[in-house]
Amino acid sequence: MSHADHTTLMTAFSDERLAVRGFVDLLLQEQSLLTENSIDPLLILAEKKSAEAVRLNELAESRRRLLEKYVGVLSSAAIQSWLEAHNHECLLIWQEICTLAAQAGQLNNVNGELIQMKLRHNQQSLTALTRAVSQANLYGPDGQTNFSAGTGRSLGSV
Repeated sequence: MSHADHTTLMTAFSDERLAVRGFVDLLLQEQSLLTENSIDPLLILAEKKSAEAVRLNELAESRRRLLEKYVGVLSSAAIQSWLEAHNHECLLIWQEICTLAAQAGQLNNVNGELIQMKLRHNQQSLTALTRAVSQANLYGPDGQTNFSAGTGRSLGSV
């Protein structure tokens, strides 16, 4: 491996590690906002998260293209093995990237579950409110009270 390739690979791994760290931070912020029920900041964060996910994919693709020259099959194990033999500095960064990526996956799953719980809660609340409104239908479409026979006096009568 040439010195230029070594430097390029080191830069690619370092950039990817930094991006994955940032993504984990975004997921932690998202989790915090979900537990606090802070909706407005959550919408802004979702845009950042989408942009960072695109950036992560671009960085991973760049790393793959660089490694294709040296590693046959680009599996995590093959990359690990090649780096152990040829580039210890990048190996340490690669291991951190893998750890951070696993953490990001776990955080994303937890956040997805939190979102699903909130959606279920909101749906149950909406259903309860809809039922309450339909059962307490005091006024008809004409604006007049809507009581069935035998219910007693109408509202406002003596």
